[in-house]
Formats: sequence, C-alpha cells, structure tokens
Amino acid sequence: MEKKNLNNVKLGKDVKIFDFVNLYGCSIDDNSKIGTFVEIQKNASVGKNCKISSHTFICEGVHIGDSVFVGHNVTFINDKYPRSSNPDGSIQTESDWTVVETFVKNGASIGSSSTILCGVTIGENAIVGAGAVVTKDVPPNTIVAGVPAKVIKKI
Repeated sequence: MEKKNLNNVKLGKDVKIFDFVNLYGCSIDDNSKIGTFVEIQKNASVGKNCKISSHTFICEGVHIGDSVFVGHNVTFINDKYPRSSNPDGSIQTESDWTVVETFVKNGASIGSSSTILCGVTIGENAIVGAGAVVTKDVPPNTIVAGVPAKVIKKI
C-alpha cells in the first residue's frame, strides 16, 4: 500500500492487513504484517518489517520498533491502576487516568499469550517466552520467561 492516512491510520508501503482488524489513530510502517483479530489503538506505533500475529491487543502508548515479532494473543497494558469508575461513582473518562508508555525495541520477539505490563522496555533482540508476564524491563539480547518473567539466559 502507498503511504496514506486512512481513518487516522498511517500506513507505510506494502503493509499487509488481514480480515477483522481494528485500527485507529495508529501508525504501521513499511512491510509489516498485521494478523486477523488484531486491535491497534490510537497513539500506538508499529515499525518496519514487523509481524503481529492474530488475536493481539496493542493499546495506546505502545511503541514497537523495527523487525519485531509479536506472537498470537499477546496483550499489552497501558494503565497501572485501572478502574471503571471514580470514587464518586461516575464512569472514568480519558481525563481520569494517564497512559503509561511501553517500548519494544528493534529485533525483539514476544511469544504467544504473553502479557506486557505498562512502563517497561523490551530491549533489542530480546525474546519473551510464551505465556510470560513482563513486569519490568527486559535487557537487550536476553531471553525471559515465566510469571513474572525472569532472565533465563543471555544471547
């Protein structure tokens, strides 16, 4: 696809988007592939040559670098203390909470069914094992796994 702005989505060249994808206010760079049943929210970004597998949720404030693999059913979180309502009982709006950004650096891989809490950075070429819950930064060139995710080895 040519670079264009479609429904506030910025798409690079040759982006492949499969069926039943929900995109709004985000950017996806050249040659990236977005699988079925993926949602990418406003103010999120996906770099070049990425593969985002099906059933993944990339919320506002998530920034994915170039050549990143995201497995099936990965969930990113952008709020440390989510609540549906305020102490007075009113439903929360965007002004009642703050987005906490998350960064996935170039060449990283995130295994299927992982959960990535907000405010972390997954370093360059790091690997997150399937099913891991990432609660703190992942150093570059390391493999983490488990709940919570811990360094398994350096690569």
